[in-house]
Amino acid sequence: MATQNTITLFLFFSSIISYSFTVVTSTQTCPNAACRRGDPIIRFPFRLENLQTKSCGYPGFTLSCDKEKQTVINLPGSGSFTLQGIDYGTQEIWINDPNACLPARLLSLNLTGSLFTGVYYQDFTFFNCSSDYTKYQLNPIACLSGSSNTVFATSASPVINFLSSRCTSIAKIAVPMELPFFEQVLSSDLSSDLRLTWAVPGCGRCESRGGRCGFKNNSSLEIVCTNAPRHGLPRSARYAITIGAGVPTLLFAVGLLCFICGRVKAFGGRRDPLSELSSTVAPQPTLIAGLDRPTIESYPKVVLGESRRLPKPDYNTCPICLSEYRPKETLRSIPECQHCFHADCIDEWLRRNATCPVCRNSPNGTPPAQSP
Repeated sequence: MATQNTITLFLFFSSIISYSFTVVTSTQTCPNAACRRGDPIIRFPFRLENLQTKSCGYPGFTLSCDKEKQTVINLPGSGSFTLQGIDYGTQEIWINDPNACLPARLLSLNLTGSLFTGVYYQDFTFFNCSSDYTKYQLNPIACLSGSSNTVFATSASPVINFLSSRCTSIAKIAVPMELPFFEQVLSSDLSSDLRLTWAVPGCGRCESRGGRCGFKNNSSLEIVCTNAPRHGLPRSARYAITIGAGVPTLLFAVGLLCFICGRVKAFGGRRDPLSELSSTVAPQPTLIAGLDRPTIESYPKVVLGESRRLPKPDYNTCPICLSEYRPKETLRSIPECQHCFHADCIDEWLRRNATCPVCRNSPNGTPPAQSP
């Protein structure tokens, strides 16, 4: 029996060691990589071909370096694009055309066979015009235009109606935009990066907590999160502290209650000092708390493009942190007043205050809290 117990314990600890070794091997032996300095850092679920092994990336997320050392992603059915940026926390990428004519690629873009989809879509109609209509403040697509023709792309109904009778319609395409436009666009050269996202594997929460995703082992596609910092005490420790502190506190409370009851009986008709004290405490004014998380998350959030286009162009600085907006930063706007802020800044503000920090209007329709 002793021998059998020894063998059982040996097998148990061997399985633990084997499991730990497998996890470490699959999630921590894949160093970060990049095609060149300044390019996106590549890690799971992506991997760089010839620089990282297959176990370092999820199927369908293989990247490569071209002759100019640019990071390239191949989308099935659409061809190769340069990878401009990756946000592992929000699970988003930014891509563009390596030949600097993204509108031409849009005409044949088909994301159906890939693992990616657009974050924001906007319909654009392409027109091929024999005359130059730039005098109407239309922005031509230079790489598709020639000496005898001009190509425009617009999402505005009045412009579509105007060009329909004067030009040849090429196509109507749902373009995965870098950020949503708050109004119809008269015309655009559509040269800004395309913003795409992916759903599987779901590593965003792990990355947002500071962890790293990877395969649990080399024989399955199961994902684990490692190196994520743990906040607070383990449940067992919290339970022990609660029990350890709760019992003495309960005994103290019972003793104090008995003491008060004895004093009340001893002094007979005297007023309860506790009720006398409570009667002198002035009622506190009611303050309106901040907004709940679902309400805050329902407000529009965009990633600022290179053009830094905003609903109110004159507001190019966050009113909360007073920092100027930069490309690729995430902004959030309050729908009722269209004021924009850094998403982190306004989220923290709205959790504590139910009013816009600029105009003091309440986004949820409640009156602003009155100070005492």
